[in-house]
Amino acid sequence: MIQGKKVVVVLPAYHAGKTLERTVCEIPHEVDQTILVDDASTDDTVEVARRLGLKTIVHPENRGYGANQKTCYREALELGADIVVMLHPDYQYSPRLVGAMAHMIASDHYDVVLGSRILAQSAVEGGMPRYKYVANRLLTATQNFLMGQKLSEYHTGYRAFSRRVLEALPLAQNSDDFVVDNQLLCQAIGAGFRIGEISCPTRYFPEASSINFKRSVVYGLGVISCSLQNTRWMPRSRQSP
Repeated sequence: MIQGKKVVVVLPAYHAGKTLERTVCEIPHEVDQTILVDDASTDDTVEVARRLGLKTIVHPENRGYGANQKTCYREALELGADIVVMLHPDYQYSPRLVGAMAHMIASDHYDVVLGSRILAQSAVEGGMPRYKYVANRLLTATQNFLMGQKLSEYHTGYRAFSRRVLEALPLAQNSDDFVVDNQLLCQAIGAGFRIGEISCPTRYFPEASSINFKRSVVYGLGVISCSLQNTRWMPRSRQSP
């Protein structure tokens, strides 16, 4: 536990067999439990997870990244988690920051904490494709303007949530695709939750997950839609939670 708060790490997995063990080995010992949800991988992800002693849930068919997250959060809350940290098991983000992110919430300074690939470092040097970096910066600038924020990025997949946030947001209504990350963040901002960030080094390599250009475009359009639904220019009474 951290300051009396139960911390659960959730791993939304799809074809993570080659990177899962490296990821799990770097999760701090102060974490109370780690859950892996496998979205019908065809590699040995489930076998590795069970060998590592993780609580493992398997979707019988591929339901999408967003659906995977919904299962992750539901399972974590059922286990009594006070703080839930979502970490991708592809070793793209540093697992060693889980404790720091959880502490930021346990301190009651923040309700949501993002592991930023942009803050105080070069994501491009870490291997992020330049077109994705440019798109990230443009989308983030647009979203900051629309939502009245100063975040360094909205698109990281490394996030920590307090129980109160996950219970308040309409998880089941959100997308089963990649845009779910942005929906959750925009909804949290719109609902007035406190958002913090921590600088996180990033790694891009063949086994690290990534979406292609076409899906990136679809994601970008979905991101703008999320921001417009929670824009600072919309009267508070009309904003979605």
